[in-house]
Amino acid sequence: MLWLAAGVIVLAVWTYLAFLRRGFWRLRNRLRPVAGTDSSPAPTVTAVIPARDEGGLIGRAVGSLRLQKFGGSLRIVVADDESADETGPEAEAAGARVVRVGPRPAGWKGKLWALSAGIGDAAAGADYLLLTDADIEYQSPNVLRALVSQAESGFDLVSVMVRLRCESMAEKLLIPAFVFFFFMLYPPGTPAAAGGCVLVRRETLERIGGIGCIRTALIDDCALARKVAEAGGRVWLGVSDLPLRSFREYGRAADIRAMIARSAFAQLRHSVLLLVGTVAGMALTYLAPVALLFSGDRVAAALGGCAWALSAVIFLPSVREYGAPLWTAICLPGIALFYLYATVESAVRYWTGQGGMWKGRVQDSF
Repeated sequence: MLWLAAGVIVLAVWTYLAFLRRGFWRLRNRLRPVAGTDSSPAPTVTAVIPARDEGGLIGRAVGSLRLQKFGGSLRIVVADDESADETGPEAEAAGARVVRVGPRPAGWKGKLWALSAGIGDAAAGADYLLLTDADIEYQSPNVLRALVSQAESGFDLVSVMVRLRCESMAEKLLIPAFVFFFFMLYPPGTPAAAGGCVLVRRETLERIGGIGCIRTALIDDCALARKVAEAGGRVWLGVSDLPLRSFREYGRAADIRAMIARSAFAQLRHSVLLLVGTVAGMALTYLAPVALLFSGDRVAAALGGCAWALSAVIFLPSVREYGAPLWTAICLPGIALFYLYATVESAVRYWTGQGGMWKGRVQDSF
């Protein structure tokens, strides 16, 4: 009876995710190319890139922005956050204005303090601010035009989940799930953003108090989107049909685990209760279907098999989006176990004073 009840619950969970979670898995919110020409005056955009020890990457990111064609003016500012390498000179050589970021005040996260410095130097006169990362490449010259067009259709903040690198076997197995889990947490209509590419109206950012209103947030992109929504702004988040990608390498499973562990416990608001609930919920949702197949109860095993098959079906669009082997869709239970391990590791890192480690900085600690 216990196995049967577990089977019913598990299948109900996956039925809810498949049909009642706003179709998050379909990835239907998509930034599409803009057809034709617009005769109206084009807005001005300032791109702000926070960068710390990004030598070898920053020039490529700046160069791709300089090739953007959208009819308006674009200024590129790189906030060099105490880099020990050639980040600043490379950014200048690529055509960006470089702002040296001063010592970080108490209470500020490093990226947000760098963004604040870049915005302070660049915001005046810009209609929009493009907050983007040092590893993001705008591979089509029409990406910015599409972003601006989306914003001009009535949004205060437009964000795109850029295509993460997916070349090594570890990336092909684990990266599509990152996108799947992200949109499961933030289905269409939820105020959220993906920090690699955020276009925000300058006046909206000023109205909510500037970037300083989220200065303590480790997951700054979603915090910014929530602030915009709370102030009555409209937020759009999706994926892109235009080539917009990160070229940062996560070649090994350990690299991906570290990426997840950097912020997973912060996502749970550093709550032990939420951590325990997450472990229990993920075990029930992802691992129980496999366990049910070996329960010895034929009905329970059938229910578990249906739940596992349904999970693979709705995971498949994310797998296809990244060109990963189709067979990886049935590996979702094992992939979820990997993410669960990284989440627990995130909590352990936080408790031991190593939370949010990035470029030699601890950004999430007691």
